[in-house]
Amino acid sequence: MVIKVFVATSSGSIAIRKKQQEVVGFLEANKIDFKELDIAGDEDNRKWMRENVPGEKKPQNGIPLPPQIFNEEQYCG
Repeated sequence: MVIKVFVATSSGSIAIRKKQQEVVGFLEANKIDFKELDIAGDEDNRKWMRENVPGEKKPQNGIPLPPQIFNEEQYCG
């Protein structure tokens, strides 16, 4: 079981950076193994994340923003 956390390391949004830090901090504090995947520097990661967020969970504009969490291939939030 691999928890995948999709982040954007070069995000200009303070809100996105804060949410990313909260998610990563929670996982680390609870000693949950996870893999951080950068969507800013890797087009394949960005494409995979966008394609695998369920339609009903996508924002109105259709483009999900980080952080996004998956358990293997299963979307968690």
